[in-house]
Amino acid sequence: MKHCLDRITWRRGVLVILCCFWAVHWGYAPVFGNSTQMQQRSTYTLAPGNALIGHPWEHAIQKGETLLDVARLYDLGFNEIELLHPDWDPWLPTVGAQVMIPSFWVLPHAGPAEIVINVAELRLYRFSKDRRRVTTFPIGIGEKDAVTPIGNFTISDKKENPSWSVPPSLRHKYDVRWFPPGPDNPLGDFWMGLNGTRYGIHGTDVPWSIGRLVTHGCIRLYPEDITVLFDQVAVGTQVNLIYQPVKIGPLNDRIFVEVHPDIYGRIGDLVSFGFALLHERGLVYRVDAKKMYRALKQQNGLPADVTRDPPLQAAEEGG
Repeated sequence: MKHCLDRITWRRGVLVILCCFWAVHWGYAPVFGNSTQMQQRSTYTLAPGNALIGHPWEHAIQKGETLLDVARLYDLGFNEIELLHPDWDPWLPTVGAQVMIPSFWVLPHAGPAEIVINVAELRLYRFSKDRRRVTTFPIGIGEKDAVTPIGNFTISDKKENPSWSVPPSLRHKYDVRWFPPGPDNPLGDFWMGLNGTRYGIHGTDVPWSIGRLVTHGCIRLYPEDITVLFDQVAVGTQVNLIYQPVKIGPLNDRIFVEVHPDIYGRIGDLVSFGFALLHERGLVYRVDAKKMYRALKQQNGLPADVTRDPPLQAAEEGG
Protein backbone atom coordinates (compact mmCIF):
# COMPACT_ATOMS: atom_id res chain seq x y z
CA MET A 1 0.00 0.00 0.00
CA LYS A 2 2.92 2.34 0.50
CA HIS A 3 2.84 3.76 -3.02
CA CYS A 4 -0.75 4.94 -2.64
CA LEU A 5 -0.19 8.12 -0.69
CA ASP A 6 -0.67 11.03 -3.03
CA ARG A 7 1.54 14.03 -3.41
CA ILE A 8 -1.06 16.60 -2.59
CA THR A 9 0.73 18.96 -0.22
CA TRP A 10 -0.48 22.50 0.26
CA ARG A 11 -3.09 22.09 -2.49
CA ARG A 12 -4.87 19.49 -0.43
CA GLY A 13 -5.29 21.86 2.45
CA VAL A 14 -6.34 24.69 0.15
CA LEU A 15 -9.07 22.54 -1.43
CA VAL A 16 -10.50 21.57 1.94
CA ILE A 17 -10.37 25.14 3.26
CA LEU A 18 -12.00 26.60 0.15
CA CYS A 19 -14.75 23.99 0.14
CA CYS A 20 -15.51 24.73 3.79
CA PHE A 21 -15.46 28.47 3.10
CA TRP A 22 -18.04 28.23 0.32
CA ALA A 23 -20.26 25.89 2.30
CA VAL A 24 -20.28 28.26 5.29
CA HIS A 25 -20.34 31.51 3.34
CA TRP A 26 -23.13 30.57 0.95
CA GLY A 27 -24.96 28.09 3.10
CA TYR A 28 -24.46 25.49 0.37
CA ALA A 29 -24.08 21.80 1.19
CA PRO A 30 -24.33 19.45 -1.83
CA VAL A 31 -25.90 16.06 -1.25
CA PHE A 32 -24.14 13.18 -2.97
CA GLY A 33 -26.48 10.29 -2.21
CA ASN A 34 -26.03 6.94 -0.51
CA SER A 35 -24.44 3.83 -1.99
CA THR A 36 -27.74 2.37 -3.23
CA GLN A 37 -28.61 5.56 -5.09
CA MET A 38 -25.12 5.74 -6.58
CA GLN A 39 -25.30 2.15 -7.81
CA GLN A 40 -28.67 2.76 -9.46
CA ARG A 41 -27.43 5.94 -11.13
CA SER A 42 -24.15 4.44 -12.29
CA THR A 43 -25.41 1.09 -13.65
CA TYR A 44 -26.50 0.64 -17.26
CA THR A 45 -28.06 -2.18 -19.24
CA LEU A 46 -26.02 -3.21 -22.26
CA ALA A 47 -27.86 -3.50 -25.57
CA PRO A 48 -26.55 -6.17 -27.97
CA GLY A 49 -24.35 -4.66 -30.66
CA ASN A 50 -24.19 -1.25 -29.00
CA ALA A 51 -21.07 0.10 -27.30
CA LEU A 52 -22.46 3.30 -25.75
CA ILE A 53 -24.04 3.84 -22.35
CA GLY A 54 -25.69 6.79 -20.65
CA HIS A 55 -26.65 10.14 -22.11
CA PRO A 56 -25.57 13.78 -21.61
CA TRP A 57 -27.39 16.21 -19.34
CA GLU A 58 -27.32 19.91 -18.61
CA HIS A 59 -27.09 21.44 -15.15
CA ALA A 60 -27.76 25.02 -14.06
CA ILE A 61 -25.15 26.32 -11.63
CA GLN A 62 -26.64 27.03 -8.21
CA LYS A 63 -25.53 29.77 -5.80
CA GLY A 64 -22.38 28.70 -3.98
CA GLU A 65 -21.85 25.66 -6.20
CA THR A 66 -18.41 24.83 -7.62
CA LEU A 67 -17.60 22.69 -10.64
CA LEU A 68 -16.11 20.14 -8.25
CA ASP A 69 -19.49 19.91 -6.54
CA VAL A 70 -21.19 19.43 -9.91
CA ALA A 71 -18.77 16.69 -10.91
CA ARG A 72 -19.37 14.74 -7.72
CA LEU A 73 -23.12 15.31 -7.83
CA TYR A 74 -23.28 13.52 -11.21
CA ASP A 75 -20.61 10.93 -10.32
CA LEU A 76 -18.04 12.39 -12.70
CA GLY A 77 -14.37 13.12 -12.28
CA PHE A 78 -13.33 16.77 -12.31
CA ASN A 79 -11.39 16.10 -15.53
CA GLU A 80 -14.65 15.29 -17.36
CA ILE A 81 -16.16 18.67 -16.50
CA GLU A 82 -12.91 20.55 -17.06
CA LEU A 83 -12.38 19.15 -20.58
CA LEU A 84 -15.74 20.56 -21.70
CA HIS A 85 -15.41 23.88 -19.83
CA PRO A 86 -11.68 24.68 -19.81
CA ASP A 87 -12.17 28.45 -19.51
CA TRP A 88 -14.52 28.34 -16.53
CA ASP A 89 -13.39 29.23 -13.02
CA PRO A 90 -13.99 25.93 -11.17
CA TRP A 91 -14.50 27.72 -7.87
CA LEU A 92 -16.69 30.61 -9.03
CA PRO A 93 -18.78 29.52 -12.02
CA THR A 94 -21.52 31.91 -13.06
CA VAL A 95 -24.76 31.26 -11.21
CA GLY A 96 -27.43 30.05 -13.66
CA ALA A 97 -24.92 29.05 -16.33
CA GLN A 98 -25.65 25.75 -18.05
CA VAL A 99 -22.99 23.07 -17.59
CA MET A 100 -22.76 20.13 -19.96
CA ILE A 101 -22.84 16.90 -17.93
CA PRO A 102 -20.98 14.29 -20.03
CA SER A 103 -22.48 11.15 -18.50
CA PHE A 104 -22.25 9.42 -21.88
CA TRP A 105 -19.46 6.95 -22.72
CA VAL A 106 -18.15 4.63 -25.39
CA LEU A 107 -17.26 1.35 -23.69
CA PRO A 108 -13.55 0.53 -23.74
CA HIS A 109 -12.33 -2.23 -26.06
CA ALA A 110 -11.08 -4.86 -23.64
CA GLY A 111 -11.17 -8.54 -22.74
CA PRO A 112 -13.56 -10.43 -20.47
CA ALA A 113 -12.28 -9.08 -17.13
CA GLU A 114 -15.00 -8.13 -14.67
CA ILE A 115 -13.28 -4.82 -13.89
CA VAL A 116 -11.82 -2.73 -16.71
CA ILE A 117 -9.99 0.46 -15.77
CA ASN A 118 -9.23 2.83 -18.61
CA VAL A 119 -6.40 4.85 -17.12
CA ALA A 120 -6.40 7.30 -20.04
CA GLU A 121 -9.96 8.48 -19.31
CA LEU A 122 -9.74 8.12 -15.51
CA ARG A 123 -12.73 5.78 -15.35
CA LEU A 124 -13.51 2.30 -14.05
CA TYR A 125 -16.04 -0.12 -15.57
CA ARG A 126 -17.36 -3.11 -13.64
CA PHE A 127 -19.25 -5.65 -15.79
CA SER A 128 -21.79 -8.12 -14.43
CA LYS A 129 -20.87 -11.77 -14.85
CA ASP A 130 -23.44 -12.20 -17.64
CA ARG A 131 -22.09 -9.03 -19.37
CA ARG A 132 -25.60 -7.57 -19.52
CA ARG A 133 -24.94 -4.64 -17.19
CA VAL A 134 -22.06 -2.33 -16.46
CA THR A 135 -21.43 0.00 -13.55
CA THR A 136 -18.98 2.85 -14.08
CA PHE A 137 -17.18 5.19 -11.70
CA PRO A 138 -14.69 8.08 -12.08
CA ILE A 139 -11.26 7.58 -10.54
CA GLY A 140 -8.09 9.37 -9.51
CA ILE A 141 -4.82 7.90 -10.80
CA GLY A 142 -1.04 8.19 -10.54
CA GLU A 143 0.95 11.32 -11.22
CA LYS A 144 3.10 11.50 -14.33
CA ASP A 145 6.22 10.46 -12.42
CA ALA A 146 4.36 7.71 -10.53
CA VAL A 147 2.03 6.31 -13.18
CA THR A 148 -0.74 3.80 -12.64
CA PRO A 149 0.37 0.45 -14.10
CA ILE A 150 -1.14 -1.16 -17.20
CA GLY A 151 -1.80 -4.90 -17.35
CA ASN A 152 -3.92 -7.79 -16.11
CA PHE A 153 -4.30 -8.32 -12.37
CA THR A 154 -6.61 -9.90 -9.82
CA ILE A 155 -7.96 -8.63 -6.52
CA SER A 156 -5.60 -10.18 -3.99
CA ASP A 157 -7.07 -8.88 -0.73
CA LYS A 158 -9.84 -6.70 0.67
CA LYS A 159 -9.73 -4.59 3.81
CA GLU A 160 -12.41 -2.49 5.46
CA ASN A 161 -11.22 0.46 7.56
CA PRO A 162 -7.60 -0.07 6.53
CA SER A 163 -4.62 1.40 8.32
CA TRP A 164 -1.56 2.55 6.42
CA SER A 165 2.15 2.64 7.14
CA VAL A 166 3.70 5.67 5.43
CA PRO A 167 6.91 4.83 3.54
CA PRO A 168 10.07 6.63 4.73
CA SER A 169 10.30 8.63 1.49
CA LEU A 170 6.96 10.33 2.20
CA ARG A 171 6.99 10.75 5.97
CA HIS A 172 8.36 14.30 5.81
CA LYS A 173 5.17 15.41 4.04
CA TYR A 174 2.85 14.26 6.79
CA ASP A 175 5.12 14.05 9.85
CA VAL A 176 3.64 10.66 10.66
CA ARG A 177 4.71 7.05 10.21
CA TRP A 178 1.28 5.50 10.29
CA PHE A 179 -2.33 6.41 9.47
CA PRO A 180 -4.93 4.66 11.61
CA PRO A 181 -8.40 3.93 10.24
CA GLY A 182 -10.56 7.02 10.19
CA PRO A 183 -11.55 10.14 8.26
CA ASP A 184 -7.97 11.32 7.70
CA ASN A 185 -6.70 8.06 6.21
CA PRO A 186 -5.69 8.60 2.54
CA LEU A 187 -6.99 5.10 1.70
CA GLY A 188 -10.49 5.99 2.82
CA ASP A 189 -12.71 3.27 4.27
CA PHE A 190 -11.99 0.44 1.82
CA TRP A 191 -8.96 -1.14 0.16
CA MET A 192 -8.69 -3.80 -2.57
CA GLY A 193 -5.15 -4.85 -3.47
CA LEU A 194 -3.87 -5.83 -6.92
CA ASN A 195 -1.89 -9.05 -6.91
CA GLY A 196 1.88 -8.86 -7.23
CA THR A 197 1.95 -5.10 -6.65
CA ARG A 198 1.74 -2.56 -3.86
CA TYR A 199 -1.07 -0.80 -5.70
CA GLY A 200 -4.77 -1.04 -5.05
CA ILE A 201 -8.26 0.31 -5.60
CA HIS A 202 -9.41 2.33 -2.60
CA GLY A 203 -11.39 5.25 -1.27
CA THR A 204 -10.07 8.68 -0.35
CA ASP A 205 -10.23 11.35 2.33
CA VAL A 206 -10.05 14.05 -0.39
CA PRO A 207 -13.05 13.53 -2.73
CA TRP A 208 -12.08 16.57 -4.82
CA SER A 209 -9.07 14.59 -6.12
CA ILE A 210 -11.20 12.27 -8.24
CA GLY A 211 -10.58 12.97 -11.91
CA ARG A 212 -6.99 14.08 -11.25
CA LEU A 213 -3.44 12.70 -11.44
CA VAL A 214 -2.67 12.68 -7.74
CA THR A 215 -1.66 9.22 -6.46
CA HIS A 216 1.54 7.17 -6.43
CA GLY A 217 -0.07 4.70 -8.83
CA CYS A 218 -3.19 3.55 -6.98
CA ILE A 219 -6.76 3.94 -8.18
CA ARG A 220 -9.00 5.94 -5.86
CA LEU A 221 -12.78 6.42 -5.93
CA TYR A 222 -15.29 8.73 -4.30
CA PRO A 223 -16.26 7.44 -0.82
CA GLU A 224 -19.80 6.66 -2.00
CA ASP A 225 -18.50 4.76 -5.05
CA ILE A 226 -15.92 2.58 -3.33
CA THR A 227 -18.67 1.49 -0.92
CA VAL A 228 -20.65 0.11 -3.88
CA LEU A 229 -17.68 -1.49 -5.64
CA PHE A 230 -16.27 -3.08 -2.49
CA ASP A 231 -19.52 -4.97 -1.90
CA GLN A 232 -19.67 -6.19 -5.52
CA VAL A 233 -16.12 -7.47 -5.88
CA ALA A 234 -14.63 -10.69 -4.51
CA VAL A 235 -11.02 -11.69 -3.97
CA GLY A 236 -9.79 -13.25 -7.21
CA THR A 237 -11.78 -10.90 -9.47
CA GLN A 238 -9.97 -10.13 -12.71
CA VAL A 239 -8.91 -6.51 -13.25
CA ASN A 240 -7.70 -5.24 -16.62
CA LEU A 241 -5.93 -1.86 -16.58
CA ILE A 242 -5.77 -0.42 -20.08
CA TYR A 243 -4.72 2.83 -21.74
CA GLN A 244 -7.20 3.91 -24.43
CA PRO A 245 -7.46 7.67 -24.97
CA VAL A 246 -9.37 6.94 -28.20
CA LYS A 247 -12.45 4.70 -28.01
CA ILE A 248 -14.64 3.81 -30.98
CA GLY A 249 -17.97 2.01 -30.92
CA PRO A 250 -21.42 1.67 -32.52
CA LEU A 251 -24.78 2.90 -31.36
CA ASN A 252 -27.44 1.32 -33.54
CA ASP A 253 -26.20 2.11 -37.06
CA ARG A 254 -24.02 5.07 -36.07
CA ILE A 255 -20.30 5.16 -35.22
CA PHE A 256 -19.10 7.20 -32.26
CA VAL A 257 -15.61 8.16 -31.13
CA GLU A 258 -14.63 9.39 -27.68
CA VAL A 259 -11.24 11.08 -27.36
CA HIS A 260 -9.30 12.02 -24.23
CA PRO A 261 -5.91 13.72 -23.90
CA ASP A 262 -2.87 11.44 -23.93
CA ILE A 263 -2.19 12.20 -20.27
CA TYR A 264 0.86 9.94 -19.91
CA GLY A 265 2.29 10.68 -23.36
CA ARG A 266 2.13 7.03 -24.39
CA ILE A 267 0.58 7.55 -27.82
CA GLY A 268 2.17 10.62 -29.38
CA ASP A 269 0.13 11.65 -32.42
CA LEU A 270 -3.50 10.96 -31.50
CA VAL A 271 -4.73 11.84 -34.99
CA SER A 272 -2.59 9.19 -36.66
CA PHE A 273 -3.39 6.77 -33.87
CA GLY A 274 -7.15 7.33 -34.24
CA PHE A 275 -7.20 6.78 -37.98
CA ALA A 276 -5.02 3.69 -37.62
CA LEU A 277 -7.57 2.39 -35.11
CA LEU A 278 -10.33 2.85 -37.69
CA HIS A 279 -8.40 0.71 -40.17
CA GLU A 280 -7.74 -1.91 -37.52
CA ARG A 281 -11.46 -2.14 -36.68
CA GLY A 282 -12.53 -2.11 -40.34
CA LEU A 283 -14.53 1.09 -39.86
CA VAL A 284 -12.68 3.55 -42.07
CA TYR A 285 -15.29 3.49 -44.84
CA ARG A 286 -18.14 4.08 -42.38
CA VAL A 287 -16.59 7.21 -40.87
CA ASP A 288 -16.51 10.81 -42.08
CA ALA A 289 -12.81 11.76 -42.03
CA LYS A 290 -13.52 15.43 -41.23
CA LYS A 291 -15.71 14.56 -38.26
CA MET A 292 -13.12 12.09 -37.02
CA TYR A 293 -10.29 14.60 -37.37
CA ARG A 294 -12.27 17.23 -35.46
CA ALA A 295 -12.94 14.85 -32.56
CA LEU A 296 -9.31 13.77 -32.43
CA LYS A 297 -8.18 17.38 -32.22
CA GLN A 298 -10.79 18.49 -29.66
CA GLN A 299 -10.10 15.66 -27.17
CA ASN A 300 -13.01 16.75 -24.99
CA GLY A 301 -14.03 13.31 -23.73
CA LEU A 302 -17.57 13.54 -25.16
CA PRO A 303 -18.66 10.83 -27.64
CA ALA A 304 -19.02 12.31 -31.11
CA ASP A 305 -21.02 10.87 -34.00
CA VAL A 306 -18.50 10.46 -36.82
CA THR A 307 -20.68 8.38 -39.15
CA ARG A 308 -20.30 8.98 -42.87
CA ASP A 309 -23.74 9.87 -44.14
CA PRO A 310 -24.76 8.94 -47.70
CA PRO A 311 -24.69 11.79 -50.22
CA LEU A 312 -27.97 13.57 -50.83
CA GLN A 313 -29.74 12.24 -53.89
CA ALA A 314 -30.33 14.76 -56.63
CA ALA A 315 -33.99 15.62 -57.01
CA GLU A 316 -35.64 14.01 -59.98
CA GLU A 317 -36.54 16.40 -62.77
CA GLY A 318 -40.01 17.65 -62.33
CA GLY A 319 -40.16 16.32 -58.74
